[in-house]
Amino acid sequence: MDRAIADGAPEAILVMIDAFTRFGGSLYLNSFANGRYEDYIVDELIPYIDGTYRTRPGREHRAIDGKSSGGFGALALAMRHPACFCAVGSHSGDMHFEAAYRPLFWEFLNQVHRAGSVDRFLDNYLALPKRYDGAYIAALAMCFSPNPDRPPYYFDLPMDIVTGELLPEVWARWTALDPVTMAEPCADALRSMRVIYLDCGNRDQYYLHFGARLLSRRLTHLGIAHEYHEYDDDHLYVNYRYPESLRRIAAAIA
Repeated sequence: MDRAIADGAPEAILVMIDAFTRFGGSLYLNSFANGRYEDYIVDELIPYIDGTYRTRPGREHRAIDGKSSGGFGALALAMRHPACFCAVGSHSGDMHFEAAYRPLFWEFLNQVHRAGSVDRFLDNYLALPKRYDGAYIAALAMCFSPNPDRPPYYFDLPMDIVTGELLPEVWARWTALDPVTMAEPCADALRSMRVIYLDCGNRDQYYLHFGARLLSRRLTHLGIAHEYHEYDDDHLYVNYRYPESLRRIAAAIA
């Protein structure tokens, strides 16, 4: 943000949201398994910021931005709550789940098989002194396909745990929240944005550049103004790209 301001962007209040769970990200959505993060941001956090700091309240003075799962969250919340935001930025955002998430299924299933069951794997994971991202598929399932009738972790996986075959009804719950799927039904919300900024490295380890290209193509087809930039890098340590979105959305809300 300092770099964006130094380059001429208007000053703005930057609010950093902690939405992580014990297994990974919440994807900033409401979930029986994780909590009501979407409601927390829209119904609690925004009014708190407006009531505590010298803000200019209203959507025309508020934007949302993020990277990776935060890039997904930024797009999802902008699409679902256009009354709250007038601009959105997404760096290497999670999208096109077929490319981004399905390749992760196989190693997750291998770990489940070694542990003996999904629940046992997650029990072991929580007992680790140093955690890693091996439970990310479970974290995603808690976001996209929570199930209050499936204790103790309360989610449905989108694949058969023996063969990895997709379970169509569960997978459909995931893809319904994919930004490339949401774009058309949320087209009016997206058209109301003053700025839509997307970028991604062309060597992203999670193949998110394919999703970004697809989303950009769909936005173009829908006649929705946006910027998409692709650059020579991968998914990691790309914070040097953040001033590009921050200066655009800071100007939009000034």
